[in-house]
Amino acid sequence: MGALPVFRWRLAPDGLATRRQLRALGLRPGGQDVAAQLERPRRRRGPLVAYLYRVDLAVPVRPMTPARRTALTKANRARRICPVCRRDAGYVIPTSLGTCVPCVDADPHGSDGSTR
Repeated sequence: MGALPVFRWRLAPDGLATRRQLRALGLRPGGQDVAAQLERPRRRRGPLVAYLYRVDLAVPVRPMTPARRTALTKANRARRICPVCRRDAGYVIPTSLGTCVPCVDADPHGSDGSTR
């Protein structure tokens, strides 16, 4: 595969779409290679890059089966359980905190117990 065609932000030709755009159409890339990329310039950092796929080669999203729905429900429920107090926090616990907010607030020295 040679170099990918690069398009500026919002200037991609018809027939190409990002993963999110495909998903909005009920499609997925389906194993096809990246067809092109978009670049959105930024001031002080490198450009944002989005990969584009051909819409005509995309395939329908696989339907949600009862087993997949059950597994997803269990996984999302586990992300809501605080590992310290074992309660359902009512929200997905941020990985940056590692525990629910009341447990973080209750430990003034951080989760490692250090005083520095």
